[in-house]
Amino acid sequence: MKRDATTPLLDFRNLRVMRSQKIALDDFTLRIGADEHVAILGPNGCGKSTLIKTITRECYPVVRENVQPESSLAILGEERWDVFDLRTRLGIVSNDLMLSCTGDASGRDVVLSGFFSSTAIYPNHAVDPQQSERADAALSELKISHLADRAVCEMSSGEARRVLIARALVHKPRALLFDEPCNSLDLAAQQSLRQTMSALANSGTAIILVTHELADIVPEIQRVVLMDRGRVVADGPKEEILEVERLASLFGVRVEMARRDGHYHLW
Repeated sequence: MKRDATTPLLDFRNLRVMRSQKIALDDFTLRIGADEHVAILGPNGCGKSTLIKTITRECYPVVRENVQPESSLAILGEERWDVFDLRTRLGIVSNDLMLSCTGDASGRDVVLSGFFSSTAIYPNHAVDPQQSERADAALSELKISHLADRAVCEMSSGEARRVLIARALVHKPRALLFDEPCNSLDLAAQQSLRQTMSALANSGTAIILVTHELADIVPEIQRVVLMDRGRVVADGPKEEILEVERLASLFGVRVEMARRDGHYHLW
């Protein structure tokens, strides 16, 4: 199927996804346009991780007969994908990748590994000059060229996270999917990473942010989807969705909220 600028990035309809005999997503419907910046917000256990794995084709919906409306799943207009091809169109920055990205691999090698769907360069990987050029360009774009020759084990968590973003950008994907991007980062690294997300959004890269932290929602994100118990429970403009009463109900606690310069904070 031909893909163009009007083809939705995601079009999930009435999905059910199981994890260990348990329903993780149920009657799940979500459509995200090709150029949208969207935050998916919800408490731990609401199904966010399963949604990410469904997008990356690590989890698949179950077949459900005689269900109306019919269940369907499309990414960039196609229901079937070669996973390696998909990874060139949709960059992923996830905690799973962060955990596997350790050891003596250099920053440049981690970025180059994006061409081989790994987290390091191995003897069977033949790196061509164009790939090396693109890896250095991605490092430069994120202003982390100084990390090219540094081993990941010698980087801070924030530095390693930015290298992973460069890895995701090396293919120049249509969109980036961020999974809890500020997890385990100190305050300075959180601020730096959020600034990076804003810059990417302003450069024309679509952003899908999956998080339970309100502070991760940068001003460029104008649509928020709330998830609970495997379902979408609210979806709309940020100013309408991010209300104290709604968030208190979602997270099951009393909260206060402040907004400043397009940023939101809960306590």
